[in-house]
Amino acid sequence: MALFPKVDLGALNAMSKGTLGESLGIEITEIGDDYLKARMPVDERTRQPFGLLHGGASVALAETLGSFAGTLLVDREKEACVGLEINANHIRSAREGFVTGTVRPLHIGGSTQVWDIRIEDERGKLVCASRITLAVIKRKA
Repeated sequence: MALFPKVDLGALNAMSKGTLGESLGIEITEIGDDYLKARMPVDERTRQPFGLLHGGASVALAETLGSFAGTLLVDREKEACVGLEINANHIRSAREGFVTGTVRPLHIGGSTQVWDIRIEDERGKLVCASRITLAVIKRKA
């Protein structure tokens, strides 16, 4: 059974218009039964002064993926997902090309969700391992 509903990638990416995700060039590329994937360029927008992928950009990619995944699982008219905590271990550097993040659930509850995000370079090497905890909150009427 698929965890995620059928969603048009174009419509999903359109939700990023005018956001940090758009500024960083983050693009959702794939929706699987139990995962989402997105890619982000390693370029002047996402590098730190020493030419490496900025750790904050990796965290932004991880939070973007976790937030999209969580939001797809709630009734968006009644609930919202907001970040409670995120952590990241920066394993390996990246200097160019794209990194790809994959998010999978660790826990889906009524009031919290926990997601695992792995960010890899174009060779499939782990660049960053991250985990985000989301709170599921009621929207105000």
